[in-house]
Amino acid sequence: MSPTAPPAPAPAPRITYGAVLGSPYVARLLGGTLTGRLPNGMAPVAILLWATTSGSSIAFGGLLSALYGLSSSVVQPVKGRLMDRHGQMAVHLPAAVLNSALLVTLPLTGPYGGPGLATALVVAAGLTTPSLEAGLRALWPSVLPDARLRHAALALDTGTQGLLYIVGPLLVAALASAYNPSVAITVTAVLGLVGTTVVVLAPPSRRWRSTPSVDTRHGPVGRLNRPGLLLLFVSLTGIGFAIGAMNVWSIAMAEHHEQDMLSGIIPAAFSTGSFLGGLAYGRRTWSRTTADRLIIASTAFLAGWLPLAALPAPFAATAAVAVPGAFLTIVVACAYVTTDALAPAGRTSEAYAWLILSIGVGQCAGTALAGRLAEQTLASAALPAAGAAFALAILLAARRQLRPAGHRPPGRHRRPLRGRHKTS
Repeated sequence: MSPTAPPAPAPAPRITYGAVLGSPYVARLLGGTLTGRLPNGMAPVAILLWATTSGSSIAFGGLLSALYGLSSSVVQPVKGRLMDRHGQMAVHLPAAVLNSALLVTLPLTGPYGGPGLATALVVAAGLTTPSLEAGLRALWPSVLPDARLRHAALALDTGTQGLLYIVGPLLVAALASAYNPSVAITVTAVLGLVGTTVVVLAPPSRRWRSTPSVDTRHGPVGRLNRPGLLLLFVSLTGIGFAIGAMNVWSIAMAEHHEQDMLSGIIPAAFSTGSFLGGLAYGRRTWSRTTADRLIIASTAFLAGWLPLAALPAPFAATAAVAVPGAFLTIVVACAYVTTDALAPAGRTSEAYAWLILSIGVGQCAGTALAGRLAEQTLASAALPAAGAAFALAILLAARRQLRPAGHRPPGRHRRPLRGRHKTS
């Protein structure tokens, strides 16, 4: 009689977003963070509209808008490090109060101030933007200990952030049309404060403290200047470059085809692709390593931009950008997981902030160069692919450094050896 074969292991239950959002605090943290970050998509547009309706030139309004975004990006690592040292509430809440107060004050500078005061207020408001994105990514491990749920939450979180830049400008346009840009700025300030308050008063955020800054692999003070992390951040500037170039290219397409709506429809299609791609990615369990998934997704991200070089018609161009958008979420989600694996203990929030800054710097560079080449149709259409190709080349060169060194199953080294020496 042959022995009975052991039963096959039951397949792991499929992850659903209902299970993710039904986990304690997830819906509150995600909703609060999205509300608190909605001003990231609203403030630049509201500031531009306020400046132009107050008698300033479009050039000055554009400068103020750019300064807000740039100052918000460059200070991210500082806030990340402060969060690692002092907790999230001590950093998020004062930043949100100051940011909201400065935004509400901005419309008052019309009769009493001048360009200098408006510029100072905008820069200060950007510098005090709460670092909610990095903060939420740092919270996921404590809120969702199950790695599969955490994987889905990260994909959902990353995918939905593109919607901020669709809903935000639309909300500003509606408020400015129904009332005036000053009301839009005030609503922006209120949403930022409300969303941040919802997050920081949640128990996971109030209790959160970074892992003590003792890294057993690298001594008592871990540094972020590790080859794998640095190369990852450099590669992400190419991802940001592609996004920035795409935004300008969409405006050039709108002007070339005399269809103003294209300047909004094309980025909206890109963000919609990102949202849907994130939903599809988060529902699956993947066998490949994170580094492999990062490189595969970056390859697909590059391939998605190549059809633009054929100078497609508006409808085809709108459909085409949804493809790289769908893979953007996978690239960013894998980049966060890689950063978490490579960052030293006690520096995860700061590392996440550098990741965000890298994409932001690349986006600024892509916007600037695409603006210079906007009159050259083929060059403008090829720039997103050039940024994606740069990112992929760096990732391929850094493939080995993207895997954590010395990763071994816990509990299988040193302690058993000491036990054997004691009994011998």
